[in-house]
Amino acid sequence: MNNFAEAFRGKAFIPFITCGDPDLDTTYRAVLEMAENGADIIELGIPFSDPTAEGPVIQGANIRALSAGTTTDKVFDLVTKIRQTVTIPLVFMTYANVVYSYGADRFMQRCRETGINGIILPDLPYEEREEFSAPAKDNGIALIPLIAPTSADRIAMIAKAARGFIYIVSSLGVTGVRSEITTDIPSIVRVIRENTDVPCAVGFGISTPEQAQKMASVSDGAIVGSAIIRILEKYGKDAPSHIGEYVREMKTAVQK
Repeated sequence: MNNFAEAFRGKAFIPFITCGDPDLDTTYRAVLEMAENGADIIELGIPFSDPTAEGPVIQGANIRALSAGTTTDKVFDLVTKIRQTVTIPLVFMTYANVVYSYGADRFMQRCRETGINGIILPDLPYEEREEFSAPAKDNGIALIPLIAPTSADRIAMIAKAARGFIYIVSSLGVTGVRSEITTDIPSIVRVIRENTDVPCAVGFGISTPEQAQKMASVSDGAIVGSAIIRILEKYGKDAPSHIGEYVREMKTAVQK
């Protein structure tokens, strides 16, 4: 279950969902649909009251999930249930305060026990990662780094320390659907390739099959979140089957 290399054997499609939006049962059914329709890795968002990297769409999902009573412990219980059938890598996307308040050692131990393979903390500066990376490593959890368009001369340094995969942020600002991605992704990928064999995938702003295909063609995969949350907004508890259809379409696009 910890095989990121297997997930990136071809071009990977990585969908994101906020756990508990609108409820944990809907999240469970949506994750099963994602896995059945070609997702290679699934990002599970642990809701947080101040998700600074997120745009309005995922901010709304966090608010709805918290209002529904979603807690970190309930998310861990959800992962245990998901792991009864889903074997592809599962990655948490949350914020440093969520892990810190839970206790980093305890959090990473529970990740290992429930079957989480990696964690992304978008508000964690590279220089301050040790408090989280040490317990993550002790428990076999990949602390997945982000590389942004502003990373510049830091790209090589971040890439050399990477485990699992590298999350390339396609655009400045917060998450959300964008009509066009103008960042020079190939130049970022080139520096990554010079410094590590760890695969890299592009996220932030991707919503259409065309965008996913373009980003996957210059990296190892595409990550999509806000577009999936919009499906949840539209269909609510009936969203899982629609999410499955969307994931199948996007996976087909990245393989082209």
